[in-house]
Amino acid sequence: MIARRPHLLWLLVPFVLYIGALPFVNRLRPVVFGLPFLFFWLLGATVLTPFSVWLARRGDRKQSMRKGHGEGHEEGAGGQA
Repeated sequence: MIARRPHLLWLLVPFVLYIGALPFVNRLRPVVFGLPFLFFWLLGATVLTPFSVWLARRGDRKQSMRKGHGEGHEEGAGGQA
């Protein structure tokens, strides 16, 4: 699946930021903008998560346009019941 849709790898970014890097950033010092480093790291990960999801979605839309599927052919596009 990833070979056909490599843009979905952007969805690993939040996982790595929240879970994978947690043992390495679990520190009280340094203090960044008056926040403990761990809190600053989690805040940054929260801000970056929608961006990585947007990049994955953008890749999906570009791929569907290349295959000739229009906007109305997506699942859940509000079609008729």
